Amino acid sequence: MNNRDLDAGWAYHNATKHSYASVRSGAHFLDWANQPLPFKIYPHLEAIPLPREAPQTGVAALAAIAETGSGRPNAAALDLQTLSLLLYFSAGITRQRKYPGGEIYFRAAACTGALYEIELYPVVRTLPDLDAGVYHFSPADFSLRQLRAGHWRGTLAEATGNEPAVAQAPLILVCTGTYWRNAWKYQARTYRHFGWDNGTLLANLLAMAAALGLRARVICGFVDAQVNRLLGVDEKREVAFSLVAIGEDHAPPAAPASAPQLTYEVLPASRREVDYPAMREVHAASSLTTPEEVAAWRGQLPAIEPARRTGALFQLRPLNDDAMPRDPIERVILRRGSTRRFARAPITQEQLATLLDRSTRAIPADFLEPGGRMLNELYLIVHAVEGVAAGAYYLRRETLELELLKEGSFREEAAFLGLEQELPGDASVAVFFLADLKRIFERFGNRGYRAAQLEAGILGGKLYLAAYALGLGATGLTFYDDEVVRFFSPHAAGKSAVFLTAIGQKPKREKAADTQSASA
Repeated sequence: MNNRDLDAGWAYHNATKHSYASVRSGAHFLDWANQPLPFKIYPHLEAIPLPREAPQTGVAALAAIAETGSGRPNAAALDLQTLSLLLYFSAGITRQRKYPGGEIYFRAAACTGALYEIELYPVVRTLPDLDAGVYHFSPADFSLRQLRAGHWRGTLAEATGNEPAVAQAPLILVCTGTYWRNAWKYQARTYRHFGWDNGTLLANLLAMAAALGLRARVICGFVDAQVNRLLGVDEKREVAFSLVAIGEDHAPPAAPASAPQLTYEVLPASRREVDYPAMREVHAASSLTTPEEVAAWRGQLPAIEPARRTGALFQLRPLNDDAMPRDPIERVILRRGSTRRFARAPITQEQLATLLDRSTRAIPADFLEPGGRMLNELYLIVHAVEGVAAGAYYLRRETLELELLKEGSFREEAAFLGLEQELPGDASVAVFFLADLKRIFERFGNRGYRAAQLEAGILGGKLYLAAYALGLGATGLTFYDDEVVRFFSPHAAGKSAVFLTAIGQKPKREKAADTQSASA
């Protein structure tokens, strides 16, 4: 299989769709006695503690999430403290909760099932207080463990087809997905979750980089085997999914070097792992094998005709700057959670406009043109937004207009589409991400599937942060794939459902708890 064997990508996508029948015919159950460890643990590597105290940036969350990754001249110095801020507010443990038989460790970014299958590996040049090398980030004890000493930026630059952002970055974060930690609950659909969960983490990371003034760029194109070998991961269990180049210096990278095999012991995730071959097969089918293939993979987005207008347009108008909440990005991240109940109360049109405007600004990624079209399109079911009629809408992102597809109350339909959960029906608005996978596959091959899922996760993560910055709640949800497309058709005909985020007012008791935890 290779990246142009498109049957492999379609086979995985179709096989992992949820339907009314599929969720009732599955015999899967959660084997709590075999639940995976929540962390990757290297038992014999020395921990390098990360600083836990750092001044806040003071940058408002709604400003940080709207930045496009370009950085600014007065950027923060890249040192161990800055690295610790980036790691903590993207993947650190922000709270924990005990329950009979165990404990849940909640992280800075949302994750399907709170299973946190994304691991982070910083690759750094020499910093003032950290030697150059390849490291693993351990949220459990908030530390780094060095896997390789020396300068490896040149190796990553080669693996990314000499992507300039990587060649010039003093810090490159490699994000991996660990199959079993998420598949324990979600089975083969986990490979979709890699994109969602990596994306929500990256939404936090990009916002923090923006607050610190650091340039940041998401890299989806790289030689998979070369990056995996550098990290020393077991590719049957864990694979690199994305890279993020952070900061900028103009010192030339060291020449690429072959990475010797690593043999460090890693604690088993659980006593027994269940293999879902479909995940490994789609990953292999979307892998790139040479720097030349990576360079060719990048380029212009597929030509996408602007959606033909079929309904009335409603112009959205965001909050004025003087009315915009100013809570710092760090405080919003600490306050964020996945809302478990909505109050069925309305939000304002200005809040909806601000949410959509700030969260859909251009994402700095190698598969997107600066300021250009995204891979995902947004469809909304509006339940309770002041000044906006209840109904189904399509977002014209470039002009921030809602196009009415059909008017009416669709709370029951939204709940059904969200896998028969109450949340998307009780929310003020349910935002569905749909993509034209046919065009994406034709241009990017199977690798485009990774990119579409990753982008949806980033957009969903930005919606999370924007909602909490506005004092609202949000949660990500799964869905009945084909039913979503049918609901929004004929406008959405030929597209595929990728992600779902519900947004609305939280019950007063939960709002009070948020305020209390944020001021603690």
